[in-house]
Amino acid sequence: MNHYFKYLLTILLALVCTFSNAQTTKWKNMHQVGKHETIFGIAKTYNISIQDLIDANPEMKVPGYELKKGIWIFVPFSKSGDKNTQNILEKNKANIIPIKTINAKANVIKIGVLLPLHNNDGDGKRMVEFYRGMLLAFNDLKKEGYSTDVHAWNVPIDADIDKILQDKNISEMNIIFGPLYSNQVKALSNFCKNKGIKMVVPFSINGNEVAENSNLFQVYENDNLQTTKAIAAFLERFHKSHHPVFIDCNDKNSKVGSFTNILRKQLELEKISYDLTNINSSDTNFAKHFSKSMPNVVIINSEKSPQLNAVLAKLNILTKTNPGIAISLYGYNQWFMYQDYDLASFFKYNTYIPSTYYYNKNSDKTKAFEKIYFNTYGEPINNIYIPRIAINGYDQIQFFVRGYKKLGSNFKGQASSIKYKSLQNRFDFEKIGQGGYRNKFFQLIHFKSDQTLESIVY
Repeated sequence: MNHYFKYLLTILLALVCTFSNAQTTKWKNMHQVGKHETIFGIAKTYNISIQDLIDANPEMKVPGYELKKGIWIFVPFSKSGDKNTQNILEKNKANIIPIKTINAKANVIKIGVLLPLHNNDGDGKRMVEFYRGMLLAFNDLKKEGYSTDVHAWNVPIDADIDKILQDKNISEMNIIFGPLYSNQVKALSNFCKNKGIKMVVPFSINGNEVAENSNLFQVYENDNLQTTKAIAAFLERFHKSHHPVFIDCNDKNSKVGSFTNILRKQLELEKISYDLTNINSSDTNFAKHFSKSMPNVVIINSEKSPQLNAVLAKLNILTKTNPGIAISLYGYNQWFMYQDYDLASFFKYNTYIPSTYYYNKNSDKTKAFEKIYFNTYGEPINNIYIPRIAINGYDQIQFFVRGYKKLGSNFKGQASSIKYKSLQNRFDFEKIGQGGYRNKFFQLIHFKSDQTLESIVY
């Protein structure tokens, strides 16, 4: 299977290719507000000024703001110096997620986080959630004897990355996670390359710095590579055994048009016949495009929920009037967001979804993580996004800290080199030429007709 998949991948790659002065803050801790605590008291506890604390938490500047028990706030380093917080942590264990841990019996792994950690916009809020997941991973790793020294810098979209990199603490890091924005990647990459620091780019970016820096790990592949792998997996699994049926959903704003167009071209190159129909076709005409002698695999040209539901309704009529027709669906990872109401249909139509992750809301480990997150931060994980941002942060820290602890600077991101079963995001990196490493992990999540799930890894 893998040999044919790689062969198709090689062919398809060729086809696919046819505010200045921004504030930068470095956080020391996150503090959970206790009963009767005040801004003055918290600032005094950490030996920072009230203004420093307010600047680190912009929401405090809103008229009428009240400090409420149970909420979490950022605690910055004192501008007068890096005050050791070990005594503070001992006195306030119930209120603090320690970002800095010291263990004399083990080598300390120094972690830097350079992301937009603020509440000013959607990017910042998502990265705060990502960072919270990272902190929970650090806490779990500490229980296993891992020792980390973690520093975080707020790096918004308009930050002067060169100015941030002048902070002497950054050059002492073993691993740096960031940045979020593509225009900041080159400067940070050059810095990490010169300093011998492992650099993990945790989200999708534009550019090809991974080919220039042997210390860079790119977690997400670009859309072209993902499309190519999805097409190769489709051909490997269905090209001899199924009849492809493309359904036009009349979605002018579709984000998956390149996938369906390239797939159709590849089928034509391999002289594989397929049918094309429209969601608005009459039931009689719609049925004519499906084979009764071999299984059908349905591909639609929209990733959106309304279009998917319209197709499912159409297929329900088809299979009711033609009970002998066999159907599979080949979908998109956006469909994971629709599981609450489409899960039964996914099983019914033997659905395959190509992806690098899978959020299993029914997993006991996932439920346990979400409970800890809620108990720690006083609010649930944002359920708008899949993959879940906080779990992504948790998985990335677990993977890289374990790998670095075991192999140090020789860690190359290979899944076989460490023992960690991800909650959601899986990683297995491959070297890119003379440069760095890119996550090659790819799978099909298969919703089987017997109501079970399987992950088909390539």
